Amino acid sequence: MSSTATDVVRLLTVKGETLAVAESLTGGLVAAELTSVPGASKVFRGSVTAYATDLKHDLLGVDAPLLAARGAVDAQVAAEMAAGVRKALGADWGIATTGVAGPEPQDGQAVGTVFVAVDGPAEADSGSAGGGKVEALRLNGDREEIRRESVRSVLALLLKELAGEQTGNERAQDTERNGGF
Repeated sequence: MSSTATDVVRLLTVKGETLAVAESLTGGLVAAELTSVPGASKVFRGSVTAYATDLKHDLLGVDAPLLAARGAVDAQVAAEMAAGVRKALGADWGIATTGVAGPEPQDGQAVGTVFVAVDGPAEADSGSAGGGKVEALRLNGDREEIRRESVRSVLALLLKELAGEQTGNERAQDTERNGGF
């Protein structure tokens, strides 16, 4: 269990919000990391491991012409996966991973090419960024290292979005409730 996963679960709990995960190259590692945190059941709705490209369309609603034109390893695909899992599983937040862990290139993309995405509520009156964010990664290492860094990166991106939504007063209240953490 990582401190980032712990922080994600804690912030979602404080906010009373939920999370769903769509994974490709990470094959369930993001969901496993989140569910290793005690109390995750309060916020974690579930996950879809859409390893096969057709499942990204069938289960997550990723645009079929987009998949046909660009393949599964693409920034827009990651964004649509995050939005799709959020909608499919009825969560406030959706996160997604897609990329090439190796050993061979895929869809014309080099090993280590990864896209992580977050899709969350857009609250016009709160000043929240909300909506979707995608981060493109170029990772080095073997298959396991690329997958692990993808997990770390998508959770860090979500944590950044969640923390950016809290006001100073919410942070102070959260710190009090959690014994100064």
